This record gives sequence, C-alpha cells and structure tokens, in this order.
Amino acid sequence: MEEEFTAVVPCSSLAVDSVLRFATAGLFWGFCSAPYDARKRGLTGTAQASFVAKSVGKFGFQSGLVAGVFATTRCGLQKYRKRNDPLNTLIAGAVAGAAQTRNWNNIIGVACLVSAFSVAADHISRAN
Repeated sequence: MEEEFTAVVPCSSLAVDSVLRFATAGLFWGFCSAPYDARKRGLTGTAQASFVAKSVGKFGFQSGLVAGVFATTRCGLQKYRKRNDPLNTLIAGAVAGAAQTRNWNNIIGVACLVSAFSVAADHISRAN
C-alpha cells in the first residue's frame, strides 16, 4: 500500500505534510523544554517570555526543516530510482542530517545518526 501511496501523491505534498507534522512536534517540544531552560538560566518576566518564544520558534523551524529535507529527498530518490528500499532512506537521512548542522566538523556524525534512525524506523514500519 505504501508504494501505491507514494506513487500517486506528489513529493511536494509529502514534504508539506512532513513539515507541518514535525514543525508542530517541534513547537510542542519547545513549549515543554524552553520554560525549564529559562528558569535554569535565571530568567524571569519579559526576558523569560522572550526566551521561550525564541526557543519555541527555533525548535519548530528546525524540526520542520529537517522533516522537509528528508521527505523531499526520499521521495525524489524513490521516483528517480524507481525503487522503495532502505538506500533511499539512508541517503535522505544523510542529507537531512547534513542540513541540520552548520558546523562542518559535525556533518558526518549528524548525517550518520539521522540515517541510522531513519533506516531503523523504516525497517520497523515495514515489519509491521
């Protein structure tokens, strides 16, 4: 059923869906973690509210960005290679991981980590 779904739905629709879902998850994560971080830094009042707002936006944007890059890359590879296999997920995870970090020294590590999680999630979803 998954092959039929990705064959019919355009990559742009899958990317928008992923961005909206993961950006929302990032916003919720920011709402949960930012107040704790603000208190840990000793911020109160307006400074705390500003810190929380910036953190929420940052988490939402970063999560949405990674999800969009991953979904677009994976779908594009599936359409180009005409295969739905773990290699597409591995490459898309590496590209999304590389897009997440700005430090060139961390790109390989983050790309490998995102790829590993992506392939594991793909494997688990195929097993069910």
